[in-house]
Amino acid sequence: MARTTKLNGKSMTLAGPEIKVGQKAPDFHMVDIDGKEETLSQSQGKIRLLSVVHSLDTPVCNLQTQRFEQAAKFPGVVIYTVSMDLPFAQARYASANNIQNIKILSDHRLASLGRAYGVLIEDLRLLSRAIFIIDQHDVIRYVEYVPEVSQAPDYDKALAALRGIAGVPAAAGSGA
Repeated sequence: MARTTKLNGKSMTLAGPEIKVGQKAPDFHMVDIDGKEETLSQSQGKIRLLSVVHSLDTPVCNLQTQRFEQAAKFPGVVIYTVSMDLPFAQARYASANNIQNIKILSDHRLASLGRAYGVLIEDLRLLSRAIFIIDQHDVIRYVEYVPEVSQAPDYDKALAALRGIAGVPAAAGSGA
């Protein structure tokens, strides 16, 4: 049976496998806001949070990016926001919203992350909302596929998992 997500209540088919906690994180090939290639292996040895959004220019995606921007100061942690937006649109968004602590990546060329992590809405060539946390040994430690693209992820649960994996006490970065 095909995996699906909902977009404004309408079922949409997802391409790619469902990622599970405990499996090795698939690598990806995306570009940053300057058009430079970025892969998961480039941040090996660090804890990574992948915040996957539909489009940065939507209110829920903006809020999600802002929430993780606040958490991006945890030591040894790299936070990525990933969308299908073109790099120049992502650069405009980052500048307009003072995004400095997270890396914004575009999956528009290859849909590499979308296919590898099972979040590609193939018919629309957009990504479904999800959160993945990968430890320093490239093992998936947290997964949240948000069932309705227009809804926010569970920030508190994701941030608590990130703190636990990173060994950051709850009081540290409590604004996040």
